[in-house]
Amino acid sequence: MKFRDQMRTFFHNRWLVFVASMWVQSCSGIGYMFGSISPVIKKSMGYNQRQIAMLGVAKDVGDAIGFVAGSLCEIAPIWVVLFIGVAQNFVGYGLVWLSTKHTLPEMPLWVLCVCIFVGTNGETYFNTGALVSGVQNFPKNRGPVVGILKGFAGLSGAILTQVYTIFNFPDQSSVIFIVAVGPTIVISSVMFLVRPVGGHRQIRQSDSSSFLFLYGVCLVLAAYLLGVLIVQDLVDLNQTTVTWLTVGLLILVLLPIGIPVLLVFFPSSSGPENPSTETLLNGDDREKNTVVYERGGDEVIMSEMEDEKSSEVDLLSALERQKRISHLHAKLVQAAADGAVRVNRKKGTAERGGFHVKSGVGEGRFLAHVFLARVGLGIGIWNFLGRVGGGYFSEIIVRKYAYPRPVAMAGVQVVMAGSLLYYAVAAPGAIYVVSMVMGLCYGAHWAIVPSAASELFGLKSFGALYNFLALASPTGSLIFSGVIASGIYDYEANKQNLMKHNVFGDKEEFACYGTVCYSITCGILSALCLIAVFLSMVVVHRTKRVYAQLYGNSRA
Repeated sequence: MKFRDQMRTFFHNRWLVFVASMWVQSCSGIGYMFGSISPVIKKSMGYNQRQIAMLGVAKDVGDAIGFVAGSLCEIAPIWVVLFIGVAQNFVGYGLVWLSTKHTLPEMPLWVLCVCIFVGTNGETYFNTGALVSGVQNFPKNRGPVVGILKGFAGLSGAILTQVYTIFNFPDQSSVIFIVAVGPTIVISSVMFLVRPVGGHRQIRQSDSSSFLFLYGVCLVLAAYLLGVLIVQDLVDLNQTTVTWLTVGLLILVLLPIGIPVLLVFFPSSSGPENPSTETLLNGDDREKNTVVYERGGDEVIMSEMEDEKSSEVDLLSALERQKRISHLHAKLVQAAADGAVRVNRKKGTAERGGFHVKSGVGEGRFLAHVFLARVGLGIGIWNFLGRVGGGYFSEIIVRKYAYPRPVAMAGVQVVMAGSLLYYAVAAPGAIYVVSMVMGLCYGAHWAIVPSAASELFGLKSFGALYNFLALASPTGSLIFSGVIASGIYDYEANKQNLMKHNVFGDKEEFACYGTVCYSITCGILSALCLIAVFLSMVVVHRTKRVYAQLYGNSRA
């Protein structure tokens, strides 16, 4: 193959798009940097903790409102979505940085809140663009793709912090400068690469090896980053050592580019496949997973993304083609009872499968999905390994056993319920067990929930659906942490106060001590997790046939 053809193949390779999306995610976790930014703002602007809390609320709202980004993905190229996110991030946090440097006149608190909101809201455009392109290019590997991308988003705060250390800035406000400029430079450099490239036509036998390589990189990256942070906390390193440690980190982040390079330019080292002709789905795969045909003016579309007709069908005789269509129609009518398909009454239009947001919200399955996400996401903290692992193991469930992905959600909820109950009964070491388990489970939800949503409701409105589900996290935190947990904590603190006959002054604070402060809360959350397990199994029961249609042929 000529070098020009290789370059063309390279820039249209779905693994290149995936790696570029990973780089987008590796610097898109702007909200995770607020813990580093807020002390700088507090010191520079002379704010009290209440004012900082208001900025935190603005950050949370900006991180949660992603409907615009999700809807825009349906009508505009992904580079437009990413560009808007870059502009918001640069302008929002750029103004915050100039304000803390006192380059601009001192702005009122509400103006800084708007800036924080605008800057953090840019993160929703980054996440949406990366995830939408990922699941569209890898429709048969949604779990690993979502898990890896969300995992890199979770590590992004630590990555940006480490990059900040190599510059040895004279003032702390420069961390805000890194937040404003870092993602702008990286995402602007790759935003034209992040796009759908017909990835469902590029399925190769070597894909499983490529994913295993990425999983290895993820584990090494997490371990390396953790080790670097621990060493920097325990040992006073000189600037040269810090720089080399950061260079090693960046090399690990860049390492996945080796996958598309090997596949395109060194095909002999990546397997026996011909790099110039990507391996397509076999005939049985296409027949089972790609079903589009006209019948009496109606066009029936599977909830999968692909809507191309099989080339084999076009070569058949009219009689044989009609027999195959009748056979497929029988299967689709059977699956339609479980909501696996949708019928488009507008003749001649081929929409890429899925429900619109309005119809999706009205579905009982979607409402159950939102509740599961709210319970699962609102009571834990994120964890990188949970995200990567959740995507990996849920993919085994659907690919190897053709069983609904919500089974993995049910399993995670069982583990969460057990760990919360463990804390509720004040078992030894409960705080350590809960911290670790909840981190893993919360991370796993971020991989499983979006992947399952894309399978059950299609990819046409995936961006909007994903951002709707993302509202579960702040909503759950508001309900469970802001209302339930805090109310019970104050109640237990008052009880302890009365038992000690200790009367506090108006300006004095009192505190609750012991596991009793959160035992009731954890018991309530454990019960809610069990309810979520029941709902998950309801979804499993109703979608068995859907997953059998989508993945039944993939079982080992």
